[in-house]
Amino acid sequence: MKPYIFEQTREVKPEDLDAMQHVNNVRYVQWIQDVAEAHWKQQATDLMQQQYIWVVLSHYVEYKHPLYLSNRVLLKTQVGEVFGPKYGRIVEFWNAQKNTLCVKAESMWCLLDARTHRPKRVTDDIREIFEELV
Repeated sequence: MKPYIFEQTREVKPEDLDAMQHVNNVRYVQWIQDVAEAHWKQQATDLMQQQYIWVVLSHYVEYKHPLYLSNRVLLKTQVGEVFGPKYGRIVEFWNAQKNTLCVKAESMWCLLDARTHRPKRVTDDIREIFEELV
């Protein structure tokens, strides 16, 4: 099975900009979290969402091209490798008008039991919701 690629679009707004008038690096990190959460909420069952929560352990962000006010941004995310309770995630930010990759991020997330906040091994059921039916 291959990973399901979840996509979201947004338009750069004035509040997304820094002093140089391009998207602030802090905003990209927020968008990484937002798109990961949206992916989980779209794919996970209600029961899964009640049983589990995700926390980020690390982000690696590579900036390739800036995004500016009114640019339309295509965010693409998919999960990567599983390591017990940890799941890798890839997020790409594309300038939708130019079809240019602007930012690529790799994150490591940890699955927690929503009640105890203790790490939980990623189950086959969770893996399956992030895979594409081919």
